[in-house]
Amino acid sequence: MQTKLIFIAPLLISYILNSIVCSQEEIHRNNFPDGFLFGAATSSYQIEGAVLEDGKGLNNWDVFAHIPGNIRNGDNADVADDHYHRYDEDIELMHLMGVNSYRFSISWSRILPRGRFGDVNQKGITFYNNLIDNLLKKEIEPFVTLHHFDTPQELDDQYGSWLSPLIQDDFTYFAETCFRSFGDRVKYWVTFNEPNHFTDFAYKKGLFAPGRCSPPFGNCSQGNSEVEPLIVMHNIVLSHVKATKIYRDHYQSKQGGSIGAVLNAFMYEPLRDIKADREAVSRRLAFDVAWFLDPVMHGDYPVEMRRFLGSQLPKFSSEESKQMKLYSLDFIGVNHYSTLYAKDCIQSHCDTGGHAIEGFVFTTGERHGVPIGESTSIPVFFVVPAGMEKIVGYLKTRYDNLPIFVTENGFSQLDHQPIKEGYELLQDHKRIEYHKRYLASLAKAISDGADVRGYFVWSLIDNFEWHLGFSYRFGLYYVDYDTLERTPKLSASWFRGFLTNATCIQESDDILVL
Repeated sequence: MQTKLIFIAPLLISYILNSIVCSQEEIHRNNFPDGFLFGAATSSYQIEGAVLEDGKGLNNWDVFAHIPGNIRNGDNADVADDHYHRYDEDIELMHLMGVNSYRFSISWSRILPRGRFGDVNQKGITFYNNLIDNLLKKEIEPFVTLHHFDTPQELDDQYGSWLSPLIQDDFTYFAETCFRSFGDRVKYWVTFNEPNHFTDFAYKKGLFAPGRCSPPFGNCSQGNSEVEPLIVMHNIVLSHVKATKIYRDHYQSKQGGSIGAVLNAFMYEPLRDIKADREAVSRRLAFDVAWFLDPVMHGDYPVEMRRFLGSQLPKFSSEESKQMKLYSLDFIGVNHYSTLYAKDCIQSHCDTGGHAIEGFVFTTGERHGVPIGESTSIPVFFVVPAGMEKIVGYLKTRYDNLPIFVTENGFSQLDHQPIKEGYELLQDHKRIEYHKRYLASLAKAISDGADVRGYFVWSLIDNFEWHLGFSYRFGLYYVDYDTLERTPKLSASWFRGFLTNATCIQESDDILVL
């Protein structure tokens, strides 16, 4: 039977979300604790648009995305999803879906267009006040990230941003401006999103703004891939600690919130069943996840990094180490999508990869030509649900079962245009199966004692995916980038059913209702 596509006004989405999917779920909402946060996630640069509107200044991505060759297909996020003008509509999408939390980031350059070198932009403050207030009216908890890759361009121009210790004072000034302006209503603060990923892609591979790297990692016009990532992470760690100290000393007791950080966290499996590759797994996790978490929790970089990088790693003063232990994390956020194999490159020859700054570990998604899990549209994002339980278990063990939030987990689809020729983007059964399986793995980790307190789908809506532009879609809602109309995918219907413990939501066999 031929499927027909019918487009229906957004006001009818509430009815539609109650009438699309019919399946017996392997995982249920009641498999998770009471008070558990279930939400969706976005970031400011990826969805807001309004690039220079209402006093916003240029950020590093506004500049980077307009340099030819940096972004696939020449895309940029000047308009993106136009969330700046459509935030009420997007809040209603969340409300209709039934989420109880929304993770978003604050655009630094919308609040402080020139960092400390200029005034606070009151129109930027007003925008986020309105966003937060309207979320709370719908009983949706704001979960706010301060730095999600975008930095005022002024700070790059003035002193090189994250390559200079001066950034520490700029970040703490920005953080305190946000605590003071929004902290009476925001109970969950994230200082940094994926500092490990940001450092790797921006200062080692050159794929993110400001696009710095050197061979063999990339061929940028400037940068040093063996040195700069270590400097940048050092400044990020100290920025986190200083911002956290301000929050703890002046705001937390009266505002009643908590503060943490979010790490990008692949899980790894040994490529070969030998001791060297099992050690490579531990080393890779240390050079990746623990690179940030060990200093802010234990006062120094991982011993695995000190062993192999030695004096190349910056040193913390005794006072800095003391401050880090005193002002560490209230929670860990983990963005987990996939699992890769790890191969030791100390005792074994590696044709590519496995450099010192990577812990002498080579990673791959295949063994003997067989992928580690089902492939997705993004080459390194294989479907390996067991990795969720394992990465949570790793964090639980290494960091004394500190509260954990899964702050991103999602499934990508390669873009198709126009939608009427690619309605499989809306009938996204693979995304539904992905979330069901990863949630089931997360539930196992919780039953094993992990203190996990929330799960956020990446992402609420299709958006600008950094250097990949608009080529990939992660959203629960489809966005037509010409009209900016939002359309629920099947996964949005499933997620609503999951959140309400529905066991069956009817799907028409001949009409895909949009």
